[in-house]
Amino acid sequence: MSKIGVEESLTNIQEALREKGFEVVEIKQEADAKNLDCCVVTGLETNVMGIIDTSSKASIIEANGLSADEVCREVENKINSIQ
Repeated sequence: MSKIGVEESLTNIQEALREKGFEVVEIKQEADAKNLDCCVVTGLETNVMGIIDTSSKASIIEANGLSADEVCREVENKINSIQ
């Protein structure tokens, strides 16, 4: 099962991803981003908590301006491309 990190403020996206069968981890701090397949961030701050540069090799998806369904499709596309 793919492990997806989602910023804590994006609860609607967390719920949508869980409904699709993903294991969702809430990202509250840099350490939470380790060992994830994909991270979903608000996009309000570029390089949130240093995740992009240092903590994770996971794909990063900016949720800013996207619906929960659109984010789910993006996550599915990223996961399928790495498998």
